[in-house]
Amino acid sequence: MSQETGLALDKHELQAFLDEVFPQVKNEFVVEHVEEMYVELRTPIRDKHLRPGGTVSGPTMFALCDVCVYAAVLAMIGREALTVTTSVSLDFMRKPAADRDLIGKCRLLKLGKVLAVGDVLLYSEGDDAPVARSTMTYAIPPKR
Repeated sequence: MSQETGLALDKHELQAFLDEVFPQVKNEFVVEHVEEMYVELRTPIRDKHLRPGGTVSGPTMFALCDVCVYAAVLAMIGREALTVTTSVSLDFMRKPAADRDLIGKCRLLKLGKVLAVGDVLLYSEGDDAPVARSTMTYAIPPKR
C-alpha cells in the first residue's frame, strides 16, 4: 500500500487484477482513474450492449455499477477476489447514448472491516447529466 495515497492497488495493478480474475469479460471494463476512495471505469459500448429502442441495456449498466464499486473497494484493500455484492439499488434516470461509451464514477462512502458502501453515477461519454445512479454494499471477506 502506498503511504502517500492510501491505495493498495494503482490503476494498472487494478486493471491487471480484474483481467486476471475475470478473463471472461476482459476489455469490457477499462480502469480510467483511481484515487483514494474513488474510481472511474469505462465500458466500451458495442452492439451486444444495446436493447431494442437503441439504448444501452439495464444489465450492461448494472454490470458497470457493480464492477465500479468492486474496483473501488479493491483499490483500497488489495487483491480480495471474494469481496461480493450484498445489496444494490439502481435508478435509471435518462436514456444513455447508444453510440458512446458508458463511464462509471464511484465514490466509496464507507469502507469498514467487513462492509463497504459505494455510490456510482453513470454517464454517456461527453454528457454532464448522469444516466443512472446506484448505491451498493459489498461484503469484505475476513482476513485469514
